Amino acid sequence: MEVFVHNTDPNIQACIDACLSCYRICLGMSTGHCLEVGGEHARPDHLKLMLACSETCRATAHVMLVGSPHHKHLCAECADICTECASECERLEGMDACVRACRACAESCRIMAD
Repeated sequence: MEVFVHNTDPNIQACIDACLSCYRICLGMSTGHCLEVGGEHARPDHLKLMLACSETCRATAHVMLVGSPHHKHLCAECADICTECASECERLEGMDACVRACRACAESCRIMAD
């Protein structure tokens, strides 16, 4: 689902979309897939990272949607958290969707942070 903003910068639109996609995927996988699979997937530090990632993505998209100039700071932090989440999820089975979403979001956020 693409969310449109009144900004003509295509990078902002792409970043909002990447952030919202990552938010949905990380939240859904952490509370669904990871809890169902259990074991390493349900480790507290893994789940906390995924939940932090999803919420940071949501908040970053929100700040861009309202047109705040503070989005650059949030985008930088979001890129760092998404990169960490992608690395963590990459080592676990069945987490490919999360890895892809986190990497796409991190890349888009880095563009916005610069």
